Parts: sequence; C-alpha cells; structure tokens
Amino acid sequence: QVQLVESGGGLVQAGGSLRLSCAASGRTFSSTGMGWFRQTPGKEREFVAAIAWSSRMTVYADSVKGRFTISGDNAKNTVYLQMNSLKPEDTALYYCAARMGLVAPYPMRSTTTYSAWGQGAQVTVSS
Repeated sequence: QVQLVESGGGLVQAGGSLRLSCAASGRTFSSTGMGWFRQTPGKEREFVAAIAWSSRMTVYADSVKGRFTISGDNAKNTVYLQMNSLKPEDTALYYCAARMGLVAPYPMRSTTTYSAWGQGAQVTVSS
C-alpha cells in the first residue's frame, strides 16, 4: 500500500552537489517523520538525516552536519536531501524511510523507528 521512491542519485565529483528526493504514495499513507539512511557493502545501515513533521525538528549525523540539509513537505509526503560538498566517503546507497504511527517523541536516528523504506538511490562521489 505504501511505496517510497527515491530519485536524484548519480555520479558527481568530490565537492559537488546532489539533491535526493523521496516521494511516498498510497491513499492511506501518512507519516510522523521521515529520514535518510545510507549503506555500503559490508557495513550497517547508517543514519544520515531525519525530520519530524510535528515539531519540524531535524537531526543529522555528525559526518554530514553542515553539508547536508533535509527538508520536505508533509502534505505532499515528500522529503529531500540536499547534499553539498560531497566527499568520496559519501558514496553509498541512500534509502528514504518513513515513520508511521502516533505523534510522540521517538528516536529519530534509529532504523527501527521507520517502517516503510524505499529501494535506495545510488550516490557515487569520485575523487
């Protein structure tokens, strides 16, 4: 019923920028927050950024703070990740995720917070 689709990935040189988009669809879809995670082969899925719709609070991983910006439109069930000053270590498969449930405090950095996931968008940063 709920589908999340990422777009905007690609290949970029170090120092460049990319903007990822994630659109959620489904007539019954609603979320209390959305986030971005990334993963490389052999590593755990890593938190990148998240936004809580009720408070508009945003949180970021230390590794991307100051370079990435998460934004979105809850009414449109859409979230974005603006990535600037990209580094080769940012290379990963980026996943969009949505939390569905009660509007209440929750651990925004945890993968277990989110129940709906996209298929991933590849971001490759060349040196």
